[in-house]
Amino acid sequence: MTTNWDKLRPVLFESIGTTIYMVVITLVVGGLIGLVVGTLLYATRKGGILQNTAAYTVLNILVNIVRPIPFIILLAALGPVTLAVVGRTIGTEAAIFVMIIASSFAIARIVEQNLVTVDPGVIEAARAMGAGPLRIIVTLLIPEALGPLILGYTFVLIGIVDMSAMAGTIGGGGLGDFAIVYGYQRFNWQVTLVATLVIILLVQASQFFGNWLARKALRR
Repeated sequence: MTTNWDKLRPVLFESIGTTIYMVVITLVVGGLIGLVVGTLLYATRKGGILQNTAAYTVLNILVNIVRPIPFIILLAALGPVTLAVVGRTIGTEAAIFVMIIASSFAIARIVEQNLVTVDPGVIEAARAMGAGPLRIIVTLLIPEALGPLILGYTFVLIGIVDMSAMAGTIGGGGLGDFAIVYGYQRFNWQVTLVATLVIILLVQASQFFGNWLARKALRR
């Protein structure tokens, strides 16, 4: 099969732009939600600076329920919720909504695990000096764990790129949709291969940038 790249090239570039848009929105919104939830998981656990068994139990169970669900199944399972919030179950906005939910809970667990590695003695010293919980979290906990947190976010970023590709199954736009509509459904393996290579390049660029940023944070 001869591929008409003069016709497909603008579609490919638009798909790349849509994928980047989906990934950035998901990382920013899901990253903020995950940071808050993960910090609360750390702070409310036993011996935490905001110890609250009930709050920790609810958050922990919620994360444990949502996080292991495969994204393709989550897309279908959250259909009624997506319809109520976004007004549709297909398209870019619907895909982003589910991607934000999936990434939020994944990031929450990564944030909690990295904050746990901060030396408790440093926290106790800050509390002894009269620092409140919010000040400890903002000026001590997060800066101390910044390097590992960046690596954790980089790991999730790569997962978000993968999710954006799977979102093509519900017409979510982006490279996944491009590969399915113009490649798989038309038995044009050249288009599918090109879309795959672009996704690999995006992942490699994300990993390189995340590693560089983490090194900068660890050297400060």
